[in-house]
Amino acid sequence: MPRSNTNTTYGSVTRGFHWLTALLILAIIPLGAIANDLPYDTSEQLARKAWLFSLHKTLGIAVFLVALLRILWALTQTKPAPLHPQRKLETLAAETVHWLLYGSLVLVPLSGWIHHAATTGFAPIWWPLGQNLPLVPKSDSVAAVAAGLHWILGKVMVVSLILHVAGALKHKIVDKDATLRRMVTGAPDLAPLPKARHSRTPVVAAAAIWVITMAAGGAAGLYSGHSTPTPTPAALAEVFSDWTVQEGSIGIAVTQFGSTVEGSFADWTADIAFDPQVVSGPSGTVEVQIAITSLTLGSVTAQAMGPDFFDATQFDTATFSADLMTGVDGYTAEGTLTIKGQTVPVTLPFRLSLVEDEATVDANLTLDRRSFGIGDNMNDESSLGFDVDVVIALTATRTTP
Repeated sequence: MPRSNTNTTYGSVTRGFHWLTALLILAIIPLGAIANDLPYDTSEQLARKAWLFSLHKTLGIAVFLVALLRILWALTQTKPAPLHPQRKLETLAAETVHWLLYGSLVLVPLSGWIHHAATTGFAPIWWPLGQNLPLVPKSDSVAAVAAGLHWILGKVMVVSLILHVAGALKHKIVDKDATLRRMVTGAPDLAPLPKARHSRTPVVAAAAIWVITMAAGGAAGLYSGHSTPTPTPAALAEVFSDWTVQEGSIGIAVTQFGSTVEGSFADWTADIAFDPQVVSGPSGTVEVQIAITSLTLGSVTAQAMGPDFFDATQFDTATFSADLMTGVDGYTAEGTLTIKGQTVPVTLPFRLSLVEDEATVDANLTLDRRSFGIGDNMNDESSLGFDVDVVIALTATRTTP
């Protein structure tokens, strides 16, 4: 059986690429649809949903790589002539659908891959290629555009696939010709065909369909992300204290399905009283109020606000109240942290650098989410780790001498 195409039929390599792609597509489309509709209220449900999405993504990368190899092979091959060149409109339609499918096999998985790379957390890709892509930042806006493109281009792929299958069945049942047989067995008994001239019109037509489709997606607002309802932001009271925070951050990191997901709180206040002259013992107090709804946590932000986690609708603020202690080994903040109505004793070591009336502080702390009733429906670490790493950095200036 010849590996290469001829003017009459397709070689074994082309046919192998065709049917491998068909099997992957027939698996990947229902996987994505099923995974998208599954609930994730319990640890088992979330693990099942993530597993199916991981399989969907992993097969998607396989489709992308196979498509690239298939296109490179096609560029080196003779394109078999159409069996009915006199049917110009039918030939134009068939070749346009072929180009739409070729484009889909690259653009649909690529847009999905970009969306995955632009977000953090949930359903890793299993290929040993890493979870990121060069030149693709972690960005909600990039992820929203990629997700919108993935959705609408996927619809074009499905429609093109239906038209492709319908055309093949039409040739088999109505025309009773060798079109389908050429892709199944190679149709070695087919008589030579006149050499065909392949027009660029199908390529232009397919490109026009892509442009119109993507423009329609933009007009429909598909690239602006999902409008997920969020709890009303907590109104934090303005703070007047001895030390005023000029800049700072409170970041957290969790482990989900073996991958680190990082986030931060955008809205928080700190009421600080501190005497740098104290060399040992109590040297001040601190009270930090954190607006829970200001948290961004990659692709799982909305999930984190839910009742099984922060329950931000009921508990929109976290509070850390502590005495500042100065010792020979450094500084600590010894007090309590209240999250989701649960108050837990916490000792926070921190590093302090003082230059005249400016203080720079950084600290690291590891908390157990179970202490605050967060993720009680996930009672093992297979889907969500118990540890939450907290990273604090701030610069404050003294407002009272």
